[in-house]
Amino acid sequence: MNTFPPGESGALDNDKKLSPHRRLPRIVLMGMGGTIASSADSATQLHDYKVTATIDAVLAAVPQVLGLADIRCEQICNVDSHEIDNAMLMVLARRAEAVLLDSEVDGLVITHGTDTLEETAYFLNLTLKTAKPVVLVGAMRPATALSADGPLNLYNAFRLAICPEASGKGVLVMLNDRIGAARYISKTCTTMTDAFRSSEQGNLGDVAGGVVHFFNTPTRLHTLATEFSLAEIGELPQVDILYDYQGAGTHLYQAAIDAGAKGIVLAATGNGSLSPAARSGAELARRKGVMFVRSSRVGQGIVTSSADDELLGLVAADSLNPQKARMLLMLALGRTRDFRVVQRYFDRY
Repeated sequence: MNTFPPGESGALDNDKKLSPHRRLPRIVLMGMGGTIASSADSATQLHDYKVTATIDAVLAAVPQVLGLADIRCEQICNVDSHEIDNAMLMVLARRAEAVLLDSEVDGLVITHGTDTLEETAYFLNLTLKTAKPVVLVGAMRPATALSADGPLNLYNAFRLAICPEASGKGVLVMLNDRIGAARYISKTCTTMTDAFRSSEQGNLGDVAGGVVHFFNTPTRLHTLATEFSLAEIGELPQVDILYDYQGAGTHLYQAAIDAGAKGIVLAATGNGSLSPAARSGAELARRKGVMFVRSSRVGQGIVTSSADDELLGLVAADSLNPQKARMLLMLALGRTRDFRVVQRYFDRY
């Protein structure tokens, strides 16, 4: 494990030499696994790879990062991100919170599989009480691949984490030279290196020529400004995502409720429209005291309010996709069962 070394040293920050009496920024690097920590049998194999590398090994493969920061590594877990559950998420969040409370720590970088990276990033964006830079980073190609993208992504993540302008902007995502806000960015392609996009809201900035450039700032409330606190969270409630489609039945709604769901997020058609089965499912959810959120399966745009929302006790997801709406609903249910209050959370966060 790398630890913060004693003493003072100089470093390059955005290619400008710092004073020899100024210490390097102290950044904690947490590993969750994912493609960035994976390897395959050949350089041309871009699928069916396995998580094989520890976070120390991931860091060792990019020695240039050591010129940017004093780094301490911590392995939280080492799995594909589609294996991450609520328990793992809470372990990461609590450890991240503890690390960021340390006055000796200047920022946090988290390596994570891309499949569910946006969910973890948004959860941390809602719960971490810090203005320090928190950057999630991953890769679309394993470390053994031709043109592996992980090493440069990691290097740029550290450039972002030590950038003073990154402070106070919430949890950030660094992939393919672009800086994304956790609230807005999502994975939009299965395999391309340019998989992450913020199509409607736009990226916050990019890294070009070794320099961090910010063009925008997130306007939705995050981190220090949210009402959610990890100290108040015990076990996250069960919230299920259901997908609507032509000819859908009501059996999945009944099954979710019978299985103990406290909330349901619907990946609805269009502007959160309810099919006959979805409407029946929403009515059933209301009778059983289960919160129901209308999101959309289309991937972009805002789900606007509807007259049915007040009638059926529904929540419109705003621009949150189903997987992010689930994160917010889990947290909201820890504070209220009033759908109007939950709607205010979705409007603000």
